[in-house]
Amino acid sequence: MTSSDLWDEETAQRYDESSAEMFAPEVLDPAVDFLARLADGGPALEFAIGTGRVAVPLAARGVPVTGIELSAPMAAQLRRKVPAEQMPVVIGDMATTRVDGEFSLVYLVWNTIGNLRTQDEQVECFRNAARHLAPGGRFVIDVLVPPIRRFPPGQVAVPFDVSDRHVGFDTLDMVTQQATSHHYGRLEDGSVRYGQSNFRYVWPAECDLMARLAGLTLERRVADWTGAPFTSESERHVSVWRKDPDALEDSIGRGMRH
Repeated sequence: MTSSDLWDEETAQRYDESSAEMFAPEVLDPAVDFLARLADGGPALEFAIGTGRVAVPLAARGVPVTGIELSAPMAAQLRRKVPAEQMPVVIGDMATTRVDGEFSLVYLVWNTIGNLRTQDEQVECFRNAARHLAPGGRFVIDVLVPPIRRFPPGQVAVPFDVSDRHVGFDTLDMVTQQATSHHYGRLEDGSVRYGQSNFRYVWPAECDLMARLAGLTLERRVADWTGAPFTSESERHVSVWRKDPDALEDSIGRGMRH
Protein backbone atom coordinates (compact mmCIF):
# COMPACT_ATOMS: atom_id res chain seq x y z
CA MET A 1 0.00 0.00 0.00
CA THR A 2 1.97 2.99 -1.19
CA SER A 3 1.97 5.53 -3.97
CA SER A 4 5.51 6.65 -3.15
CA ASP A 5 8.23 6.88 -5.75
CA LEU A 6 10.61 3.94 -5.24
CA TRP A 7 14.25 5.04 -5.21
CA ASP A 8 16.43 2.72 -7.26
CA GLU A 9 20.03 1.54 -6.98
CA GLU A 10 21.49 4.42 -8.98
CA THR A 11 19.68 7.04 -6.91
CA ALA A 12 20.68 5.35 -3.65
CA GLN A 13 24.36 5.21 -4.62
CA ARG A 14 24.56 8.94 -5.26
CA TYR A 15 22.09 10.07 -2.60
CA ASP A 16 24.57 11.19 0.05
CA GLU A 17 26.70 13.09 -2.45
CA SER A 18 23.74 14.77 -4.13
CA SER A 19 22.32 15.79 -0.72
CA ALA A 20 25.62 16.92 0.76
CA GLU A 21 24.21 20.23 1.96
CA MET A 22 21.79 18.35 4.23
CA PHE A 23 24.74 16.66 5.98
CA ALA A 24 26.39 19.97 6.87
CA PRO A 25 26.74 20.37 10.67
CA GLU A 26 24.83 23.65 10.69
CA VAL A 27 21.87 21.87 9.07
CA LEU A 28 22.05 18.44 10.69
CA ASP A 29 23.16 19.18 14.27
CA PRO A 30 20.07 21.21 15.29
CA ALA A 31 17.79 18.41 14.04
CA VAL A 32 19.72 15.75 15.96
CA ASP A 33 19.76 17.92 19.09
CA PHE A 34 16.00 18.48 18.84
CA LEU A 35 15.21 14.79 18.38
CA ALA A 36 17.62 13.62 21.07
CA ARG A 37 15.94 15.89 23.62
CA LEU A 38 12.51 14.52 22.72
CA ALA A 39 13.67 10.89 22.86
CA ASP A 40 15.13 11.57 26.32
CA GLY A 41 17.13 8.34 26.23
CA GLY A 42 14.24 6.20 25.00
CA PRO A 43 14.14 4.31 21.69
CA ALA A 44 13.29 6.10 18.44
CA LEU A 45 11.75 4.92 15.17
CA GLU A 46 12.50 6.74 11.93
CA PHE A 47 10.01 6.48 9.09
CA ALA A 48 11.86 6.51 5.73
CA ILE A 49 15.27 6.15 7.37
CA GLY A 50 17.05 6.23 4.00
CA THR A 51 20.84 6.11 4.22
CA GLY A 52 20.82 7.19 7.86
CA ARG A 53 21.52 10.91 7.53
CA VAL A 54 19.70 11.62 10.80
CA ALA A 55 19.62 8.15 12.37
CA VAL A 56 23.37 7.58 12.48
CA PRO A 57 24.29 10.75 14.41
CA LEU A 58 21.19 10.36 16.60
CA ALA A 59 22.32 6.86 17.56
CA ALA A 60 25.76 8.28 18.33
CA ARG A 61 24.02 10.42 20.98
CA GLY A 62 22.93 7.23 22.74
CA VAL A 63 19.41 6.99 21.26
CA PRO A 64 18.58 3.46 20.05
CA VAL A 65 17.17 3.90 16.51
CA THR A 66 15.11 1.51 14.41
CA GLY A 67 14.04 2.30 10.85
CA ILE A 68 11.39 1.63 8.25
CA GLU A 69 12.48 2.14 4.63
CA LEU A 70 10.64 1.50 1.38
CA SER A 71 13.75 1.32 -0.82
CA ALA A 72 15.99 -1.71 -0.30
CA PRO A 73 18.90 0.00 -2.14
CA MET A 74 18.69 2.98 0.26
CA ALA A 75 18.73 0.62 3.24
CA ALA A 76 21.74 -1.17 1.72
CA GLN A 77 23.65 2.13 1.75
CA LEU A 78 22.82 2.51 5.44
CA ARG A 79 24.14 -1.01 6.08
CA ARG A 80 27.54 0.20 4.84
CA LYS A 81 27.60 2.58 7.81
CA VAL A 82 25.91 0.66 10.63
CA PRO A 83 25.37 -3.10 11.03
CA ALA A 84 21.87 -4.48 11.41
CA GLU A 85 22.35 -5.50 15.04
CA GLN A 86 23.05 -1.86 15.95
CA MET A 87 20.29 -0.28 13.85
CA PRO A 88 17.50 -2.62 12.69
CA VAL A 89 15.69 -1.63 9.48
CA VAL A 90 12.49 -3.15 8.14
CA ILE A 91 11.77 -2.84 4.42
CA GLY A 92 8.24 -1.57 3.89
CA ASP A 93 6.05 1.50 3.59
CA MET A 94 5.65 3.87 6.52
CA ALA A 95 1.85 3.87 6.35
CA THR A 96 1.34 0.20 7.23
CA THR A 97 4.61 -1.51 8.16
CA ARG A 98 4.96 -2.54 11.81
CA VAL A 99 8.08 -3.21 13.82
CA ASP A 100 8.40 -4.77 17.25
CA GLY A 101 8.39 -2.69 20.41
CA GLU A 102 7.18 0.67 21.65
CA PHE A 103 9.04 3.91 21.07
CA SER A 104 9.45 7.20 22.89
CA LEU A 105 9.81 8.98 19.55
CA VAL A 106 8.72 8.43 15.96
CA TYR A 107 10.02 10.95 13.44
CA LEU A 108 9.74 11.74 9.75
CA VAL A 109 11.97 14.45 8.30
CA TRP A 110 12.78 16.49 5.20
CA ASN A 111 9.30 16.65 3.62
CA THR A 112 8.98 12.85 3.45
CA ILE A 113 5.33 12.79 4.58
CA GLY A 114 4.65 14.06 1.05
CA ASN A 115 6.07 10.88 -0.47
CA LEU A 116 2.70 9.34 0.40
CA ARG A 117 0.68 10.82 -2.43
CA THR A 118 -2.86 10.29 -1.17
CA GLN A 119 -4.57 11.74 1.86
CA ASP A 120 -5.66 8.25 2.95
CA GLU A 121 -2.03 7.08 3.06
CA GLN A 122 -0.95 10.15 4.97
CA VAL A 123 -3.73 9.56 7.52
CA GLU A 124 -2.54 5.95 7.87
CA CYS A 125 1.02 7.17 8.39
CA PHE A 126 -0.07 9.23 11.41
CA ARG A 127 -2.04 6.26 12.67
CA ASN A 128 0.96 3.97 12.22
CA ALA A 129 3.13 6.39 14.19
CA ALA A 130 0.59 6.37 17.03
CA ARG A 131 0.59 2.56 17.05
CA HIS A 132 4.33 2.50 17.60
CA LEU A 133 4.41 5.14 20.34
CA ALA A 134 4.45 4.35 24.02
CA PRO A 135 1.88 6.37 26.04
CA GLY A 136 3.18 9.93 26.22
CA GLY A 137 5.50 9.36 23.24
CA ARG A 138 5.89 11.91 20.47
CA PHE A 139 5.60 11.99 16.68
CA VAL A 140 7.64 14.62 14.83
CA ILE A 141 7.52 15.70 11.20
CA ASP A 142 9.57 18.28 9.33
CA VAL A 143 7.85 19.52 6.18
CA LEU A 144 7.49 22.58 3.98
CA VAL A 145 4.55 24.93 4.11
CA PRO A 146 3.03 24.81 0.60
CA PRO A 147 4.49 27.86 -1.21
CA ILE A 148 1.18 28.98 -2.66
CA ARG A 149 1.79 32.65 -1.88
CA ARG A 150 4.58 32.70 -4.47
CA PHE A 151 2.20 31.96 -7.32
CA PRO A 152 1.13 34.87 -9.52
CA PRO A 153 -2.05 34.20 -11.52
CA GLY A 154 -1.47 31.57 -14.19
CA GLN A 155 1.89 30.34 -12.88
CA VAL A 156 2.29 26.63 -12.18
CA ALA A 157 5.93 26.40 -11.02
CA VAL A 158 7.86 27.69 -8.00
CA PRO A 159 11.69 27.69 -7.98
CA PHE A 160 13.36 26.54 -4.76
CA ASP A 161 17.02 26.55 -5.80
CA VAL A 162 18.89 28.40 -8.54
CA SER A 163 22.68 28.04 -8.46
CA ASP A 164 25.56 27.36 -10.82
CA ARG A 165 25.34 23.60 -10.14
CA HIS A 166 21.62 23.06 -9.72
CA VAL A 167 18.23 24.43 -10.70
CA GLY A 168 15.18 23.10 -8.92
CA PHE A 169 11.51 23.98 -9.09
CA ASP A 170 8.21 22.51 -7.98
CA THR A 171 5.04 22.24 -10.06
CA LEU A 172 1.86 22.07 -7.98
CA ASP A 173 -1.77 21.24 -8.70
CA MET A 174 -4.06 23.35 -6.51
CA VAL A 175 -6.97 20.93 -6.82
CA THR A 176 -5.37 17.56 -6.12
CA GLN A 177 -2.42 18.78 -3.96
CA GLN A 178 -0.18 16.69 -6.22
CA ALA A 179 3.25 18.12 -6.94
CA THR A 180 6.54 17.29 -8.62
CA SER A 181 10.03 18.51 -7.79
CA HIS A 182 12.19 18.96 -10.89
CA HIS A 183 15.98 18.93 -10.60
CA TYR A 184 18.53 19.94 -13.23
CA GLY A 185 22.09 19.33 -12.06
CA ARG A 186 25.28 20.25 -13.91
CA LEU A 187 27.87 17.45 -13.88
CA GLU A 188 31.65 17.80 -13.93
CA ASP A 189 31.81 17.23 -17.71
CA GLY A 190 29.33 20.06 -18.29
CA SER A 191 26.38 17.82 -19.10
CA VAL A 192 23.08 18.15 -17.26
CA ARG A 193 21.23 15.41 -15.38
CA TYR A 194 17.47 15.70 -14.88
CA GLY A 195 15.60 14.03 -12.07
CA GLN A 196 12.17 14.35 -10.54
CA SER A 197 10.25 13.25 -7.47
CA ASN A 198 6.52 13.30 -6.88
CA PHE A 199 4.75 14.24 -3.68
CA ARG A 200 1.49 15.41 -2.13
CA TYR A 201 1.76 18.69 -0.26
CA VAL A 202 -0.02 18.96 3.06
CA TRP A 203 -1.08 21.94 5.17
CA PRO A 204 -0.19 22.34 8.88
CA ALA A 205 -3.87 22.34 9.86
CA GLU A 206 -4.41 19.21 7.76
CA CYS A 207 -1.56 17.53 9.66
CA ASP A 208 -3.21 18.47 12.94
CA LEU A 209 -6.46 16.84 11.88
CA MET A 210 -4.63 13.68 10.80
CA ALA A 211 -2.92 13.63 14.18
CA ARG A 212 -6.20 14.10 16.00
CA LEU A 213 -7.71 11.15 14.13
CA ALA A 214 -4.78 9.06 15.32
CA GLY A 215 -5.18 10.05 18.96
CA LEU A 216 -2.30 12.54 18.95
CA THR A 217 -2.35 16.09 20.31
CA LEU A 218 -0.25 18.99 19.02
CA GLU A 219 2.36 19.86 21.61
CA ARG A 220 4.62 22.26 19.72
CA ARG A 221 5.10 23.78 16.28
CA VAL A 222 8.19 25.76 15.33
CA ALA A 223 9.63 27.10 12.09
CA ASP A 224 12.81 25.00 12.09
CA TRP A 225 14.99 22.69 14.17
CA THR A 226 16.49 25.62 16.09
CA GLY A 227 13.06 26.34 17.58
CA ALA A 228 12.39 29.63 15.80
CA PRO A 229 8.77 30.76 16.18
CA PHE A 230 6.33 29.55 13.56
CA THR A 231 4.62 32.51 11.87
CA SER A 232 2.61 33.30 8.76
CA GLU A 233 5.93 33.93 6.98
CA SER A 234 7.45 30.53 7.84
CA GLU A 235 8.33 28.38 4.84
CA ARG A 236 8.39 25.07 6.73
CA HIS A 237 7.45 23.68 10.11
CA VAL A 238 8.68 21.15 12.63
CA SER A 239 5.63 19.85 14.51
CA VAL A 240 5.46 17.64 17.58
CA TRP A 241 2.37 15.65 18.56
CA ARG A 242 2.03 13.67 21.78
CA LYS A 243 0.20 10.40 22.26
CA ASP A 244 -2.48 10.72 24.89
CA PRO A 245 -1.59 8.22 27.62
CA ASP A 246 -5.29 7.29 27.82
CA ALA A 247 -5.80 6.92 24.05
CA LEU A 248 -6.52 3.46 22.68
CA GLU A 249 -4.72 2.24 19.57
CA ASP A 250 -7.82 1.87 17.46
CA SER A 251 -9.08 5.42 17.86
CA ILE A 252 -9.84 5.87 14.17
CA GLY A 253 -11.84 2.68 13.89
CA ARG A 254 -13.94 3.56 16.91
CA GLY A 255 -14.48 7.10 15.65
CA MET A 256 -15.72 5.94 12.25
CA ARG A 257 -18.22 3.37 13.54
CA HIS A 258 -21.79 4.53 14.18
